[in-house]
Amino acid sequence: MGFGSIIAAMVSIAAILLASYVCTNGGFYMVDVLSDSFVEMQENKNEMLRTEIEINETITDGVDILVYLNNTGSVKIGDYEYMDVIVRYCNVSNSTKTLWVPYREDTVPAKNTWIIERITQDAINPGIFDPDEEMKIWIRLSSTDAIGNSSENWIQVTAPNGVGDSGYFEKKIK
Repeated sequence: MGFGSIIAAMVSIAAILLASYVCTNGGFYMVDVLSDSFVEMQENKNEMLRTEIEINETITDGVDILVYLNNTGSVKIGDYEYMDVIVRYCNVSNSTKTLWVPYREDTVPAKNTWIIERITQDAINPGIFDPDEEMKIWIRLSSTDAIGNSSENWIQVTAPNGVGDSGYFEKKIK
């Protein structure tokens, strides 16, 4: 009967040691994953601090909007499908519209899309919006819901990492 107690104690101690080993390794794994996440978050924040885009000019005739952007930061921008372009405008019937305009890789934009018309001084990395370059984007709205003559028209352009610029614009009367 005494030998059975010793075996039970040895099994209990082995189970406790195994459980503490599993918990310790799990804790180390969680700390490792958490520290990797923290490092990645800091790298993303540092990239955001080095990114800066600036809207120089916005021209519209009511359907087509031309936006001139400058990359004044030190980060290259190339994932255009992840850029956000939001246009808030007053249409010809004087109602306010807010529209998220998706990127389209084409030569002429379809309605309610935008394309890159050109990037100036684009010799180093063709097709990439490098620092100190100017990018001209062309936004085409629906001709049935065109921009009216209002000073409340607004545009927001945001890079894939969340840094952006916005500004008001007016329709040029011809």
